[in-house]
Parts: sequence; structure tokens; C-alpha cells
Amino acid sequence: MVSADPMIAMAVSAEQLRLLNSGDLAAAFELSASAGWNQTVEDWSMLMELAPEGCFGIEADGRLVSTTTLVCYGQRLAWIGMVLTNAEYRGRGFARRLLAEALDRADSMGVKTVKLDATDQGHPLYEKLGFGSEQAIERWSRTGPPGLTRSAHKFRRYAHDLDREAVGVDRSELLEMLSKRSDIYESANGFLFSRDGRTARYLGPCVASDGPAAQALISELIDASPQDRWFWDLFPANRDAVAIASKLGFVRQRCLTRMTRGRPLLGRNDMVYAIAGFELG
Repeated sequence: MVSADPMIAMAVSAEQLRLLNSGDLAAAFELSASAGWNQTVEDWSMLMELAPEGCFGIEADGRLVSTTTLVCYGQRLAWIGMVLTNAEYRGRGFARRLLAEALDRADSMGVKTVKLDATDQGHPLYEKLGFGSEQAIERWSRTGPPGLTRSAHKFRRYAHDLDREAVGVDRSELLEMLSKRSDIYESANGFLFSRDGRTARYLGPCVASDGPAAQALISELIDASPQDRWFWDLFPANRDAVAIASKLGFVRQRCLTRMTRGRPLLGRNDMVYAIAGFELG
């Protein structure tokens, strides 16, 4: 039904839900930076390359004002992230529309489980969309001035098997993309990535067979960049990860809730010492 009110018709016609593309990188980065998030333009570019059919936005009044991303790890797991809305456009249901679009896509692909890491602000909306709380996840930080120049390391293939055991799905494509822009530390029992962020270096993902293996990798990274500012997202249920973070001078900054929709998938969280990012899992 077409509205008879020309003002309503203009408002509706001014809004467009569409897929994001490379032309949206600057606007998408502006949204996440305005929210105080740590993602860079390179993070947005990687998301669009990793999930070209899963990065959604709403354009209103000629500009990008809201986003949501859906990264699928096969049909077993999909990850929702980058749920952002410009402050001037909140309260108009944009986030709900984008989330519904992302969930419809996941359902149409036969994805069994969808997860996300929810802030307190977003938690009620996610519950209404069928998500339930799984466990806490925390951001820890370590202060420092801008740091050192680094060189990248090559990611060895055997570590993919370790990641698959820990997470429960194949994230090879994600890890290969991250490896192109990350420092990588590896041992026979674990691996650790780190990459640049907008306001801090990001520590993660880190997967290891046990606490000593993880501590050796993380300590080597921090020792190589002692003056850097760091963000590290971890499960507080992994007490070894919490102990390592505290020992290395990290402090708890904020707590989110990992939520899930569909068939449960827990993986081996005792092996996950740092996640890949709130937008990646």
C-alpha cells in the first residue's frame, strides 16, 4: 500500500537497505570510530572481502547510517557483528531491520548456529530475536604510548587444526586473511595473532593446548612491544587467560555477553585464550 502522505513517502523512499561495498569503507569506519570502537578501515575491508553477501547497511538521507555484518563459517556457525547506528538515526528500528536481514540470510543458507557478543545496550533486542545468553566475555586493556614497527610472520598450516578443535568450525579463510596483516607467534602447542587497531593493538586470536603454552606466546608478544597499548578479549571462565592477563598488567575494561541462536556449539573454550574479535568470534 502506498502512503497518501507525501512526507511519509519521502521518508520511506530516503531509506535503503543494501549490501555494503568498498565505496562504503570510509562511512562504515566513521560509524565504528564514532562509537569508540577499535576497528580500522582494514578491518572493514576484510569483513567485506570475507563476507561480501553478509555486510548490510541502511542508507538514509544520502549517507550510510546503520550497519550489521554476518560472517559464515560454513553451515555450522555464523557470526553477527558491527551492529551500529548513527546517533541521529537511533530509535527508528534500523538495527532490528538489519539483524532480521542477516538472520534471514543465515536461515536461507541452512546455518545451524548464529552467535554474537552483546553489549548491555543490545542484549534486550537480541533476546527478542531468539538469542540466549551463553557466557560472559570481557575486554581487557594494557596502556602505553604508540609502539614499535613490526614485521609479519607466516602462518603455518598445522595451526588450522588446533583452531578447528578449539572453536568447533573451520575458520581457515578468516585465519588466512588475518595472517596477511598480523604478527604471528607459534609453537608446537599454540598460536597467537596481533594486529593494528584504531586506538590500540589487538591481541587475538590465541589458541593453545594449555596455560603455559599460551603464556609463553603472549609473553613473547608483549616483551617485543612493551610500550604498546593493547586490547585483549577473553572468556573470564578461562581462569588461566585471566591470570595471564593480570600478570602482564592488563586490567578488565568492560564485560559483554556471548549469545547464541539455534543449535548449541561451545567448542573447547579452555583452549581459547583470546578471541579473533567481537565481530568475528
